[in-house]
This record gives sequence, structure tokens and C-alpha cells, in this order.
Amino acid sequence: IVVDDAIVVVENVERHMREDRVSAKDAAKRAMSEVTSPIIAIVLVLVSVFIPVGFVGGITGALYKQFAATIAISVTVSGFVALTLSPALCALVLTPQHEARGGFWAFFDRTFGRTQRGYTRSVGRLVARPVLVMLAFGGLLVVSLGLFQALPKSFLPEEDQGYFIVVAQLPDGASKQRTDAVLERIERAFQGNPAVHSTDALSGQNFVFGVRGPNAATMFVPLKLWDERKEPQSHVQSLIGMAYGEFAKIPEALLLAFNAPAIRGVGAVGGFSAQLQDPTGGDFKKFAAVAQQFVVRAQQEPAIGRVGTNFRVSSPRLFAHVNRERAKALGIPISDIFDTLQAYFGNFYINDFVKFGRVYHVQTEAEAEFRATPQDLSKIYVRTQTPQGMNMIPLDTVVTTEFQSGPDPVNHFNGYNTALVLGAATPGFSSGQALEALDRVGKEVLIPQGYAIDYSNISFQERRVGGQSGQVFAIGLLMVFLVLAAQFESWVVPFAVILAVPFAIFGALAGVWARGFTNDIYFQIGLVTLIGLSAKNAILIVEFANTRYEAGRPLLEAATEAARLRFRPIIMTSMAFIFGMLPLVVATGAGAASRQSIGTGVLGGMFAATFLAIFFVPLFYVLIRKLIARRAPAEEPAMPLTPAEEEP
Repeated sequence: IVVDDAIVVVENVERHMREDRVSAKDAAKRAMSEVTSPIIAIVLVLVSVFIPVGFVGGITGALYKQFAATIAISVTVSGFVALTLSPALCALVLTPQHEARGGFWAFFDRTFGRTQRGYTRSVGRLVARPVLVMLAFGGLLVVSLGLFQALPKSFLPEEDQGYFIVVAQLPDGASKQRTDAVLERIERAFQGNPAVHSTDALSGQNFVFGVRGPNAATMFVPLKLWDERKEPQSHVQSLIGMAYGEFAKIPEALLLAFNAPAIRGVGAVGGFSAQLQDPTGGDFKKFAAVAQQFVVRAQQEPAIGRVGTNFRVSSPRLFAHVNRERAKALGIPISDIFDTLQAYFGNFYINDFVKFGRVYHVQTEAEAEFRATPQDLSKIYVRTQTPQGMNMIPLDTVVTTEFQSGPDPVNHFNGYNTALVLGAATPGFSSGQALEALDRVGKEVLIPQGYAIDYSNISFQERRVGGQSGQVFAIGLLMVFLVLAAQFESWVVPFAVILAVPFAIFGALAGVWARGFTNDIYFQIGLVTLIGLSAKNAILIVEFANTRYEAGRPLLEAATEAARLRFRPIIMTSMAFIFGMLPLVVATGAGAASRQSIGTGVLGGMFAATFLAIFFVPLFYVLIRKLIARRAPAEEPAMPLTPAEEEP
């Protein structure tokens, strides 16, 4: 983007040197009198597009801010350089070449000249057929709307991060031996795959659901380096799809695979995090039954590859009954009882201390053999506080235990009891399609029974970005319109530039759809970028046409002449940008998905803005100018002067 302004300056200087046969210094002066205004307009448009989006909040705002700051600052510097240093360098470096060139360059000049003349003739024909051209433009808008509806929505592209995470959740009360046996079966299946480097399993803790226990486990599956995994089936998404085939052979365990850091509170890219809410605060057993019914129904949706919840009411647990009346009679504070239970049977934070430059946490917990059975309560003492003095009595004097079953854990979301539901989309489907499927299941299963569904973590951000992207795009268009209105001193002429944006959107949608990508956050950032890039080409044509028309040239001649003169810089700047996008389009390895997403969208948009919009922009300018002339009040005829008023 930053070379575009300099290209416009150098091309116009070289044109004056070639056509007017003047020195480089004189050509630079003439060129700058013509391109100063367009360059300022281009810089202001690009900056005005990105500065407002830099104030968007949330995780999407963090991504937009980086693009906004980078492009706004660099474009401002490049515009300043193009207005100052570039013409000076042209006057010093360029030399007139009046004699004809031979060889390849002669062939290139002839070919480009024929192309330019053909483009000019095509513009003349299109300007003469406004009705057909506007019908074609309307058809393009309809096709773009259809492509937009056809593109599956997602938040972030499915990146191959070189590893994925598997979590295992066995039935409540399952022993660690059963969990380890399941892990061994999964490890054997993965280690037989040539794309898998190794497996690292952790039994007893589920990082995704945030629970610990003998029936939970987490496994990290690092893959071999990207250049060692050339086959398509070795991509992480394909491996996850194969993993679900292996998971079906182990029905006694809930097994989920996630392609990203799937740690509680962060979420998982490619997955979803839903919260089933119980606004009634009613029976846990009924809520658990409804949650299981929701999971079974959601698993039938084609877009949902795997889904599960850890909310059950059959988890075995030991309930401690505190005899508060006896504790009060013995002078034992209730808080001391709970603190003692936590300090010996759980863990209790005491304080911190510094040693050798490091901070260490002090926590208490009884040794395993002293907290293995309920009878161990008799080995723990608590202090009484009575007028007769302080005594130590066994904890089982005021605490009795009872084995029960109940929900574990009990999560809360937005103040309600909730059941956390995690899962991932089926390979080939986007996370947006998975969320739409969950909404349908929620309306069918939850809402009729008085329950609700909400989203958290990555899924919450994905839902939020859907409304933000449209607002960001609308604000970008509004800012471009206001800048152009000030530049052209007209509220109507800027529409000749704004109407070039749909062509870029059409190209971006077509490119992403052809490659099977999704409408994700990076593609949406590319659309915002295309507002400024497509407007840049239109500004070059409209600015020159406007200057010549206001100088007295006929409207059609001014539009056609502007299209002919600006054809070369438009092609030069656009092709420079298109070639610069190619490495992103064909990116491989780490981070390739996000590069391909933004590169494909912007490349397709620039192709359409370069090879389609430049045929329509002159017609847009002519139609808008005719509309202005038609609405302008007719000038009153001048009154003839009397002989006394005439000058001698």
C-alpha cells in the first residue's frame, strides 16, 4: 500500500516527460499540480477508514487496532514522502528518453498501448449505454448478497498449531485405573499415525472443564513439523476427524478433541462453549436430565462433531454435617470448623515468603494417610473458647459425615446455575454453523422446559463480532464519504467513488467462496481494507474527470479522458499490491490459515476493483454529474444594460 502514492507521482512525471517533451524538473512541477489533490484524498481515505475501527472493543478490537495503527501511520508517512521526496527524486534521477525503445520494451509498449486504447473505447461504449450497465451493476449486487449468505460464518480460521488437545471424562465414580486404560487405548491409536510426534497424558485433571478427579484426564498430542507433514490428511483438522472415529470405539468415556489452547477461561478455536442456564433454580436432577437430553439431540446435528457436558448429579461425595448448636455450646466458632476442614482435607493458603529472590506460597494440607477415610476426622482437633479456658477437642465431636451423590461441579453463569457444554464442529463445517445448530436445539429442547442457553469464551466473542463487523464497515464507508465530500466540495460526487466498493466486496466474496474459506474476522478486516483500496482507484479517475469538467471540457470527454490518463497508474499500483498479496494467498506452515484468509479476500477484491470497477466508475461520475445538473436551478437570463450603464 505504501508504494502506491509514489507510483502515482513517478508515473505522472514520466508521462509529462514523454508526451510534453519537457525536462524532469518541469515535468515534476506539472505532475504535482495534477496529483497533489488525489494523493491527499487517497491518504485521508485510507486513514479515515482505519482510525475509527481502532476504537472497537473486545478481542476483535485488539485485532483491528493492530491493523488500524499500522496502516494509518504508514500511509500517512508514505503520502508525505510522495508529496515531498518523490517529486524531488524524479527531478534529479529521471532522464528524458525521446528515442523509441526496441526489443521486449517496444513489444510491451505496443501491447499496453493497445490495451489502453481498448479500455478507453470500452468506457466510451459503456457511458453511452447507462441502462444496461446499471442493470449489470444491480445483478452484481444480487450475486454478492447471495455469496455473503452462502459463506459459512466463523470467528477465527482453523489454524494448524502443530498440536491438539484431547480431554477424557469417564462416568462419575470411575477409578483411575479405568481412566488410565482409556488413555492407553487413545495413545496407541495416535502413536500409530505417522503425523503424530508423541503423546503427553495427564490423568486426574480435565483442563477444559476445569475439574479434577480420578475419572478425568487431559492429553496433549504434538504433531511433527509442518514440512514433514505434506499430505492433506496430516493437517490437524483431518487428524481430529480421524480421532473422533477412534473415540466412537470407546463409548464408556466422553472424549473431545480441540485444535488450540483449550484451557478453562480461554476457550478453544474451532470449538464452542455453551452455558445451559436454569433461571428457575429448581431441581438439579431435572436440570441434569435436560442437559443430557440437549447433548443427545445436539449430537444428531450434522454441523456438530462432538459435544458433551460434565454436569451430572450422580457424583459420589462425602457431605460433612456441622452440629452448630453443639459447636455454639462448646464455644467453637463455626468459621474455625470450616477453616480446619479446609486446611487438612483440602488446602488452605497461609501467606507468602521470599527466598533466593523467589516468592513461595505457603499452603497447608494433611498427609494422604491422615485424610483417606471419614474416621480421620477424629485425628484433627479444634480449639474451644469458653470462660473455663481453651481446650482441644476432636473435630468429629461437632462434625459427622454421610456419603451422598450430587452435582459436581456446580457452575454459575450470569447468576444462574449452569451446565457447561463444550464441543467442536464437524470437519468441513464452521464454528458459526455449529452455534446456529445449538440455537436450534436450544429452541427445541431448552426453551419449552423453562431453560435457556448462552455462550462464553470464544463462542461469546464470535457472537459479538457478528454485529460489530457490520458497524465497523458502515463507519468506514461513512468516514470515506465525509472525507470525499470535503475534498470534492460536494455531497453527491463522492458517490462515484463509493459505488466502486461493491466490486471489491464481490471479488473478495468470490475468492473466499471459491477456496472454501469462511467469513471470519480476518476476512472482515480485509473487507475494511478494501474500502480504502477500491476507493483509491476510483479517486484517481474521478479527481481527473472532475478537474477537466470544471475547466470547461464536455462531461463525456472529461470522463473518458480521465479514464485513459489514469489507466496506467491504476494498473501499476493494483498489480504491485496484487503481487504483494500472493505470498499470503499461498502461505503454508504455522499461521497459514489466517494469512490465506485475509490474503485471498483482499486479492479477490483488488482483482474485481481493478478489472471491473474501472469500467463502471466513469459512468457513475457521468450519471451523478447529470443528476446534479438536472437538479440545479436554472440560471436567470441576464438583463440587458441600458445605454447609461454601458461603458464608453
